[in-house]
Amino acid sequence: MSEIWRPSVTVAAVIERGGRFLFVEEEIDARVVLNQPAGHLELGESLIAACRREVLEETAHHFAPRALIGVYRWNYAAKEVTFLRFCFAGDIEDTVSERKLDHGIVALRWLSPQELAARKAQHRSPLVQKCVEDFLAGRRFALDVLSAEFA
Repeated sequence: MSEIWRPSVTVAAVIERGGRFLFVEEEIDARVVLNQPAGHLELGESLIAACRREVLEETAHHFAPRALIGVYRWNYAAKEVTFLRFCFAGDIEDTVSERKLDHGIVALRWLSPQELAARKAQHRSPLVQKCVEDFLAGRRFALDVLSAEFA
């Protein structure tokens, strides 16, 4: 890996209902991977707005972030990118039935922690499991930990 640090900021959502978590199966580079609803920020977009938008685009559900689970770093050596993931916990409020899902999303899955662990080989990154583990451990930070400038 080169000495040049190429950061990429992403947001993700951990959505739990009845002990199961909402994941998306998405086709990336000709394989199907498992991920939280997640993605990149648009120019000028806040972290929270980006998370709401990504959940809507990937799951056709409106998302209400309630807490920050954490900020994670993952170096993706294959593309020499360092991902900084801001992961939020929250609730889905309603479904937008007429909305098509993002290109590449092939299915939505509600998985238990055990089912998620059994599918570890399909995780898009190590951050998928880590975010859920931190959620299950009760890790939550108030959204105001993000200043108005970054929220």
